[in-house]
Amino acid sequence: MQAEIAEDYDLTGRTALITGATSGIGSDIARRLAAAGAKTILHYHSNHKKAVELAGELENAEIVKSDLSSEAAIENMIGSMVKGDNLPDYLVNNAGVQTIAGIADADDQTWKDIHDVNMGGIYALTKHLTNALIAAKRPGVIVNIASIEGLDPAEDHAHYAASKAAVLMYTRASALELGKYHIRVNAVSPGLIARPHIQDQWPEGVARWHDRAPLKRLGSGQDVANAVHFLLSPAAKWISGANIVVDGGMSAQNRW
Repeated sequence: MQAEIAEDYDLTGRTALITGATSGIGSDIARRLAAAGAKTILHYHSNHKKAVELAGELENAEIVKSDLSSEAAIENMIGSMVKGDNLPDYLVNNAGVQTIAGIADADDQTWKDIHDVNMGGIYALTKHLTNALIAAKRPGVIVNIASIEGLDPAEDHAHYAASKAAVLMYTRASALELGKYHIRVNAVSPGLIARPHIQDQWPEGVARWHDRAPLKRLGSGQDVANAVHFLLSPAAKWISGANIVVDGGMSAQNRW
């Protein structure tokens, strides 16, 4: 029985592409999937040094650079993987940007910048990877990293919240269309995740979170990585179109 349970979470022989792998959450996801046996492809945009360091830390990893705001760049990246017989079985759409701007202050560029990556990148990666998987007659799994702000907005985050709400709906729509090709698509929506110096940078927000969250702590990258691992694994083989909220119970709070 223990062996069967272990097999349900074993990713040996699978390849996972993690976008934004040099971020805190992205690197924790990469470590978790590597520990489960997966080969990891670590995407980065600008932090080459950190990507190389992370790849050196993991047993079976390689790095790839791409601008996720450009569909042409994404198409070239996936095309290179196909030519190199290195097509991922799993895609974790983790890369994203978050800026602060009130509705009255945000300009066209503010909206464009955040949607080009947060939604546009996911759209293009999903499109080109799944086209390649379908052509190869291979199954696959996609996990999109959304946010609790896709469900409940925060002030001065309208552009960010809207992009993450779009990710959640795109997840469901992708699951609907791609299921017939044996491709599952799910989302993970993190709450406030600890990062270096967050207590100093946003003391009132951290204090508010500790006061209201039922589990009384910030989340960690490992908390998010655990949920991603589950959704990619055979243990979740009949789950598609779902969103797992990883927020210490914050969304259980009443809203009135």
